[in-house]
Amino acid sequence: MNKKPVLLAAILLLSMSLLACSSSQTQTGDENKAVGAPADDNSNGENTNVAGSSEGTIAEKSEVISISPLTDYVSEEGYEKAAAWKSCDDTALAAVMRKAMRGEKVVISCIGGSITQGTISSGQIDGEVPFRRPYADIYREWWESTFPEAQVEFINAGIGATDSYIGVHRVQKDVLDYDPDLVLVEFSVNDSNSNASKTSYDNLVRRILNADNNPAVMLLFMGQTNGANAQEQHVLVGFNYNLPMISYANYISYAMKENLYTDKQLSSDAVHPSALGHAITGELIWKYLNNVYENIDAYSEPTEFSAKPVTKDFYLDSEILGNADIEPKEYGSFEKSTRFSVFPNDWSTESGEGNIIFEIECSRLGVMYLKTTDGKSGQFEVYVDGELATSLNADFSGGWGDYADAQSVYSGESGVHVVEIKKAENSENQGFTILGLMVAR
Repeated sequence: MNKKPVLLAAILLLSMSLLACSSSQTQTGDENKAVGAPADDNSNGENTNVAGSSEGTIAEKSEVISISPLTDYVSEEGYEKAAAWKSCDDTALAAVMRKAMRGEKVVISCIGGSITQGTISSGQIDGEVPFRRPYADIYREWWESTFPEAQVEFINAGIGATDSYIGVHRVQKDVLDYDPDLVLVEFSVNDSNSNASKTSYDNLVRRILNADNNPAVMLLFMGQTNGANAQEQHVLVGFNYNLPMISYANYISYAMKENLYTDKQLSSDAVHPSALGHAITGELIWKYLNNVYENIDAYSEPTEFSAKPVTKDFYLDSEILGNADIEPKEYGSFEKSTRFSVFPNDWSTESGEGNIIFEIECSRLGVMYLKTTDGKSGQFEVYVDGELATSLNADFSGGWGDYADAQSVYSGESGVHVVEIKKAENSENQGFTILGLMVAR
């Protein structure tokens, strides 16, 4: 028997498999299937190999059951707009799926602002949407429905009105302490297009990737219906690290241009997605995840993260210190308090000059403070080593609600610095709440 044709056929099949992996997985990773319904709805199965060792060898076979989306709002053309980057490396994401396929515990997390936290605005056709649920819940359901035998722990670390500057300081406590297998990062609406935001976002993403348990990372780019977002800066970070990237901002720009949906259908305040917008976001994520899952046998084991940084290492060792973590050298008119449930360990003053003093070892420092709508908060100045660093205005009268704001006040030599916060001479109001000191070493 002539074995040469058989050998040539095998080589041809192997080459085709590698090509498919390169074009639709490691490079694209973008042609997935959408949001997950219950495991017995609209499912189809195919066999796939499961990697079962650290060397990436194939240990067992398991049936892939891909669950259809909960909704059907996103066409293939629309999806291609949202998942337009061909450099995505999905091997780390696939490794998390293989872990879930083996029935092991997986910790899935997301960190972001109010959209991730779950804020939903009212859209003009929300009554036609089959459910009113934030995208994070739909994201979680994909994992629970696709891997019913796995123990899925879900960590939602979304906090309204926060950006990646606050995010990089809180990510250790709010996300990394849970040893996540996968972290989805969403800050493109709350971040600006400044270099400062680019640095904090890059440091946030890199801090997650460098965590001891090597979690996978996905980037989600939300956007306002008026086109405002920080996607341009965030894409540079994701592209540099070859991360999976999904853009709701790209999709809604396409959808409004093609007259598929209007801005009022997608959001009533231009910022927060409507129920329709959240359903579309969840569907985009689901499609991406399904695409990786359906081709899971094409992925090897991920390698250790080693890409060169986009920006300097300013916040890789940073945290937020509250009244349970640091004692002021002098309280002045401030007292320990719990004014804001999200960051409860604060210091507040309602009258007097302030004059709270800290001694802090750091190389960079920020102050997180409470903006209030009650008309009682004033303007306070921050002095570092006796020099005026900045003035903070905590008055948000007439605004949409109280929220945590933060501002960098020092960057320079590492060492012990004296920080004093006191009322500005021209401040009409005397109230002020320090939610935390943002310390980087």
